[in-house]
Amino acid sequence: MPDFVDELAAEAQAAIAQMQRAALTARAAHARAELLRHMITTARKMAGRPREAALAGVVSEWTGAWGVDRAQDLAVAREMEALTAACLDHVARPDAATDATLRAATEALDAAFMARGTSLADEMAWRSQCAHGWWEAVAPTPADLPGAKGRPDVPRLDAAHPFWEAGCADHCR
Repeated sequence: MPDFVDELAAEAQAAIAQMQRAALTARAAHARAELLRHMITTARKMAGRPREAALAGVVSEWTGAWGVDRAQDLAVAREMEALTAACLDHVARPDAATDATLRAATEALDAAFMARGTSLADEMAWRSQCAHGWWEAVAPTPADLPGAKGRPDVPRLDAAHPFWEAGCADHCR
């Protein structure tokens, strides 16, 4: 029979494992939610522009910000364009059909990133200027991330506060 010290150690190890799983799950869900929030906000700002111009402008800015070269990574670029189009369509006509297209486009982009070894959540966390600072504490940006750009506006952890309070830059809210 384990003694009290062994029981405490086992309880702590189980709680740490649970915390790690929860943190990874929360980071992935939050990064995806923040990307979609940002995309829908951007689509709303584009509502008065011709659809093709809005689509081209958003995709160009997004692929540039995330370092996606259309010639080198056509599958990802194509899915980024499809997700942007789905956001524009959903803002123009929010209904079950555009919601379903938005969901499918998000999953397709995630699959395209997974095919190259990352995920939509990772890319959002590692490349977006609107990343939340706490995401880095859960899964740090790889030091050798291709095309990585500086992100001085992403809030950093502050030892005086819990890590989950390191949110996004004020301009991203």
